[in-house]
Amino acid sequence: MIGWLRHQKHALTSSLRRLAAQPVVTLLTALAMGVAISLPCALYLMLGNLNRLAGELPAQPEISLFLAADVTPAQKRLIAARLKQPDIATARHIPKEQALTELSASQGLADITAGLTENPLPDAWVVRPQAGTPEALKRLAAELGKHPGVAETHLDSQWIERLQAALAIGRAGVWLLGGLFAVALMAISSNAIRARVLSRRDEIHVSRLIGATHRYIRRPFLYLGALQGLLGGLAAGGVLALAGTLLRAPVAHLSSLYGTSFQLLPPNPTEIAAVLALATLTGWAGAWIAVARTLHQTSTIR
Repeated sequence: MIGWLRHQKHALTSSLRRLAAQPVVTLLTALAMGVAISLPCALYLMLGNLNRLAGELPAQPEISLFLAADVTPAQKRLIAARLKQPDIATARHIPKEQALTELSASQGLADITAGLTENPLPDAWVVRPQAGTPEALKRLAAELGKHPGVAETHLDSQWIERLQAALAIGRAGVWLLGGLFAVALMAISSNAIRARVLSRRDEIHVSRLIGATHRYIRRPFLYLGALQGLLGGLAAGGVLALAGTLLRAPVAHLSSLYGTSFQLLPPNPTEIAAVLALATLTGWAGAWIAVARTLHQTSTIR
């Protein structure tokens, strides 16, 4: 056991020395891997922030009922009685005078409403149903729309459902993009390690002559690939941190224009650890493929 640990320590330290001996090559390889890693990570973080933004919006579905201009008082009473039934959680009446006042208070619309000779807005009800499934909401909206005096109904949760569907497609795209870039990372690591193996062909030949096994020869290159992957993950973290710093002020400004205080959230420690672990594992896998292929093709090992 002590001998095995000594071999592991020797392989790790020799890998660190080789990385330090070629700082420019090490830096460029880390940057190439970091950029490849940062792209799917950036998309993942963007989707996470969009999902958080969607979660901060009113998620409870609402149905807006717009009454006809010629609605009669009797029809209004029938609609109000219908909205008191158990399948309705809350119902809020918005008279057209109140709707015009709120519209006039909206930013940039005061001049438009000031020139109106009459109120063009209808009376409306904002209904929050008990049901939460899309099918039940659509049935209720269709049923309320058939009442005499109701000109139009609008299900306010439809755009949220579309946003969630788009986010689901985006999450699938993240996994697909992450898989493609993982293959690219293994190719980058494999090519870098293969070049190092070929440059040490004579040393490997001597090691084979004195009885070194494939595992012994392969071990320092595996550490080298894992360290390259780890450096690539750290480089990706630097790229994402720089992007977050550059985008923080524009996002805050855009958020203030909409009257909110939305800010981009950085990745949490679990996500950072997962990215570093996956990058390290990908570098190790690329090194294993490169060494196994090179040792198989090298004429000194048969």
